[in-house]
Order: sequence, then C-alpha cells, then structure tokens
Amino acid sequence: MHVAKRIRRSLLRRLLPPPAAVRHAEYSMLLSADDELSKPSPTLLTLSLDAVAYARETSLADVSARIAGPFKPSDVWPGELYKLLAGLVRAVQPACVLEVGTGGGTSALTIKKFLAPHAKLLTFDLVDWREIEDTLLREEDFQDGRLVAYRDDLSDPAVFETYRALVERADFLFLDAAKDGRMEQRLLDLLRTASFKTAPLVVFDDIRLWNMLKIWRAIPFPKLDLTSFGHWTGTGLVEWDGSSP
Repeated sequence: MHVAKRIRRSLLRRLLPPPAAVRHAEYSMLLSADDELSKPSPTLLTLSLDAVAYARETSLADVSARIAGPFKPSDVWPGELYKLLAGLVRAVQPACVLEVGTGGGTSALTIKKFLAPHAKLLTFDLVDWREIEDTLLREEDFQDGRLVAYRDDLSDPAVFETYRALVERADFLFLDAAKDGRMEQRLLDLLRTASFKTAPLVVFDDIRLWNMLKIWRAIPFPKLDLTSFGHWTGTGLVEWDGSSP
C-alpha cells in the first residue's frame, strides 16, 4: 500500500471511526439506484437466483481445511464471496474462466472445484503464487492442467496483447485486482477491445470499496449488485457485451 494511501486511511479512521465494533471496516458511500447508467437484465436476475440456490447447498470444507487459523472465509456465507462464486460457476458451467488477482488462491480453488472436467481456469497476478507466504495453492493443484497461473499484469496494454487470444476464449471473468482506482479501469478499457467468442459473465469483487464506486457505476452493460449474497465489500455481476469493438 502506498504511503499516501496509508496516511489517508489513518486520518479518515481518526475523523470517522466505525460506528460499531467490527472485525474489519472500509469506507464507502450510498449512491442512488434510479439514475444508474445500466440496469440488471432478465438473464442476470435468473442467473443470480440460480447461483444463490446453488450457494445455499455448497460446501467448501476441503478449501477451508487448507486455511490456518480460526477465521475461514470460505465457510462464511452470506458475507464472503466464495460460496456465491461456486454457485455462479455451477450455474454458468463456463468452458474457460479468467481470474485477475490470484492472491492466496481461495477463489481459484473454489472455481476449479466446480468446473466441468473439460474446462480451464487461467489466473493472473503480479506475484507468483509460490511467493505468497499464506497461499493455499499446492503444486498438485496444477498437475491436471485445468488450472494455469500466470505472473503478469493484464492491465498493461502490451501484456494484454500477448494474451489476447486467451482472454477472448473466456466465458467467465472474475476480477479481484488492486482496487486502486486505476488498474481496474485500465483493464476494463482493454476488455472493451476484446472480441469474445462467447459474451462472458464478469464477476467483480469489492465494488463497494471507495476506489471502486465510480468504476462500477460507469459500466454501461447490464449489471447487478449482488452484495447481500456475496462479499460484504461488494459483489457485482456484469453481462458483458461480447460484440466486436
């Protein structure tokens, strides 16, 4: 985290501390819905209902078993994203998932668990998963070839061009990147240039964080805020326009 960002957060927390005792708090703002640029489509509403139904019956006990310590977010639902993410994968049955932001690997393990046998998950991060101290990933997770990890920045135009063919194969995208107010916008701009073979479902994490409010609101495609059934920091679905740019 940049020094200026740490200082800003520290000042805000002193001026506006959380109004209740909580494990974790973040700053956001309530924005009116009637003047949104886009609305959810019938397809998104139906898909969301199916995904929530699947999430209710989903167990991620095997993923949670890899997490050290008492707090296991993959067991928490609603409030955390993972069971909803599993439900979305079950509902969509994607052939190729593109994840941006591998992190500790909880979402990658969740997605892979519910992929069809022929499907693939391509996950990107700026840091190699082996360099993350508390990663849940293991070498054996990659042995069947269904999970492939890349160390690269897809928001860089030159890098995006290198992987364009892979990106355009994806029919399900999970974006969980920096949330710095810049990287996501660069990536969205590049995705607008992609000619997807199938119009993908795009899942955004943390859409209610301060740096993501403007980016999420400006997306012109059919979208749905599904936070109450996903991550407390915000979960959003977008029915991406798969037509040629």
